[in-house]
Formats: sequence, C-alpha cells, structure tokens
Amino acid sequence: MKRLLTTLVVLVLVALATFKAGVWWLADQRLADARQALEEYGVLHRGNISSGVEGRLVLNGASWQDFELTQPLNIARAEFDAGSPIGLLTSLANPASLPARWTLRLEGLSLTLDPTMLRNWVTAEGANSEGEQALFLLSCAPDPRQQLGSGDLIRMGITALAGEAFLRQTPEGLHAELNTINTGSLELDWPAARVRFQDSETLVSGGSEPLQLTLRDAGLMRRITAYCAREAGVETGEWARRSLDALVVGLRARGLEPSDQLKALYRQWLLEGGELTVSLQPEQPLFGIPVTADGAEPVDPGWSVAYNGARVPDVYLSKAKPVIPERPDIAVEPVVPREIPNVEGWHQADLADAGQWIDHKVRVTLSNDNVVEGRLVSVSEKELEVARLVAGGEVAYPMLIRAITNFEVWRRGRAQ
Repeated sequence: MKRLLTTLVVLVLVALATFKAGVWWLADQRLADARQALEEYGVLHRGNISSGVEGRLVLNGASWQDFELTQPLNIARAEFDAGSPIGLLTSLANPASLPARWTLRLEGLSLTLDPTMLRNWVTAEGANSEGEQALFLLSCAPDPRQQLGSGDLIRMGITALAGEAFLRQTPEGLHAELNTINTGSLELDWPAARVRFQDSETLVSGGSEPLQLTLRDAGLMRRITAYCAREAGVETGEWARRSLDALVVGLRARGLEPSDQLKALYRQWLLEGGELTVSLQPEQPLFGIPVTADGAEPVDPGWSVAYNGARVPDVYLSKAKPVIPERPDIAVEPVVPREIPNVEGWHQADLADAGQWIDHKVRVTLSNDNVVEGRLVSVSEKELEVARLVAGGEVAYPMLIRAITNFEVWRRGRAQ
C-alpha cells in the first residue's frame, strides 16, 4: 500500500511538472508569435510566465512599448483563465480553438504621462497631414488648434494613468471593462459576440444585436472644462460652446448635421460629465447612428442613448451639404507657454519624482557647487546614480540625495 501511494504521488508530481513545462513552452511560443505580429507597432515584453492546474496562465511584469509613445504601458499581472487545464493547453496549442468560456484580467496597468507623449515624427506627421476635420476638439488655449494634451493633464495633477481591465467570453456574448483610478471607466456588453484568432489576427464577430457601451468619467470632464476654460481665458459655458461649435463644424465637413438634442447632450457632457450609455452597431455605417434625409424628422429615432440612467430621445444626424471650414493662418497667442515638441533644453524637475526619468539625460548640482551631467541610472531612497561617458565606456557616480541642491532633465517641454 505504501509503495502504491508513493507511486501515485510520483506520478502526480511528474504529471504536474509536465503540465507546467508544457504550458510554459506553449505560452512562450504564442507570445513570440504575438511579438512578431506586433513588431511593426511596438515591443511586447512578456515578463515571467506561471500557471495553475485549474487552467490559468499568468504573466507577471509584462509591458508594451508603442513606437509612437515615449512611455511604456506596464502590466503588473495578466491572467488568462481557460476554465480547465485541458482548455488551457488546447488554447495555447491552437488559439483558433478557444473554449466557449474564458476570461482575461489585466491588473496593475500603468502609463506614466510625459509632457510630450507622442514622439517627434508622430507629431510632425500629424501636423502635416491633410486629414478630415477632427470632431472632438478640446482646445486649452485661445488658439483652437492647441488641443488638450498630456502636458495639460500633468498640470491638472494627472501624472499617470492606472487601473485594470477585464474581458469575459461566454456563449451568450462578450463583456469587457476598463476601470481607471480617478479618470473614469468603460464598460462594454455585446450579445452573441465572439473573439476569434485567425492567421495571427484577432477578430471580433458580433451578432444581430447592438453592443452597449457605458462611459463613466469620474468627474474628469468637469476638471478638464474648468482647466481649459481658464487656460483659454473664458467662462466654462463659453468654452463648452466653442467645443460644441467644433463638433458641428466637423460634422458639417462630412455632410452631416447634428440634432438639437445631440448638441445639448454633448454640451451637458462637457460641463457635467456623468454616465453615458450608447447602443452601437460596429458593422453599420457610423456605428448605427440614425441619419435622416436633409431636414426631415426621423421615422424611428432608433439610436438608444441614456444619460445618467435616463433615456435621451431624438438623438440623430441629418444629411446636409458638406461645408469645408477655412483654417486660420495665424495662431492666437496662448495665455501660458505651451509645450513645443521640437524644442529641447534643461528643465528643473522635482527630485522626489526622479525615478520617472531613468535613462534620461540629467544634470545634478551638489551642495559643493559641483555639477554632474549624464544618464540617470538608478534612484533609491538615499542616493541616485548618474553614468558619464568616458574613454572606453561609462562610469557611474553615486550621489547622496541630501547633498543635491538642483536636479534638471534634458527634454522637450515648455518654452523658456
């Protein structure tokens, strides 16, 4: 009996080790495929791989560095639950055969904001492109072309975006959530929708029913409106009117005219924020938003929109003759200096936030008036290290934080 029990224990341990080794190898292969498929857009770091016998795959310390952004999206923990060990192995061996029920949870999402989040070549391309008139223009300066950016969010006290995401697939449909700290949330319910993987692509096929999208702003819109109105030198009501005019101009450039209720709803959202629920059909033109003939009332105001739990009727678009707006040649002088992406220089930074400038070029002034300039290597509670280029490589200089009198970063930023 003892020998049988010992044999069973050994077999269980061997099976468990084989299962975990198989999951690790298959997950590594699938993530390598994902990195290759995404290499045109950015770099995916998978972090550490672990698994559970209940059918879970866990990645710890993963990140995504988009080539268009200056900061990476960090993912402290990513968990895929296939519901069973067989389902997990099958999903990793052949992603096209996902089980009918599975969940994906992303915890510890964080994106540190930089005054200029978009890289120089991205902003230059956007400035020179001849695209359509933008719809949602939130200008935070007298010049309407100076739009809300990451630098404005930092000055509002939002230095990073953080939260978690959740995706659940069932036979009944798809449910997804994105919850952030102090910046709102998104919630999606799509009946009969299903996520499929085919030829290294992720496809989402929906049913005949529309998806329900709920946006909660957690007070963010009131903060943005107050900040942008102050920067533009106008009252909040006037700023909301200008933003609404920009939406109307953008729609008219596309040959569309918003209904009075749609304009009132957009203005109210800018001023108060709140909870907004809309019904969308991604496969339909304009996501299923009803468009009537020129000047006609809709026979069926079929777009389902709710604001703070109350249904809003008569929200639709009408066909109109396209009106292309004229763009001003001269920009209005802003109230405060703005970030200039192509201008670099030394900018004083808070020593308490030095950790966010790792690998950046910094200049440190010590209490004895010595100045050390180089690449910031590490930051701890008591000291920081700056690496300087010398013949044959780099030399790191550790410096006590209490001996530092000035800390500067070489970066793009506000005009001096």
